[in-house]
Amino acid sequence: MEKDKLYKLKKEASGLKPILNIGKNGITDSVVEEVKKQVKAYRLVKIKMLKTMPDGENIKDAAQRLAESTNTTLIEVRGNTVVLYR
Repeated sequence: MEKDKLYKLKKEASGLKPILNIGKNGITDSVVEEVKKQVKAYRLVKIKMLKTMPDGENIKDAAQRLAESTNTTLIEVRGNTVVLYR
């Protein structure tokens, strides 16, 4: 993805509120389906990964896995927040 588009998407995402919180159950099938629905409706979504995620789960790895399972592009991981785009 080109830098200008990436910058615009990050800027647009900064004004969004997280649409989903992923907690102690981690990335389940129902989470994947919900993310797919939200991305289809809004194209750009922000997701909060709570500190109660399964032990040893790296947020960047989990975000990449979520992006792959939802056929989206991982735009940014900042702290516990993930931005996905399709």
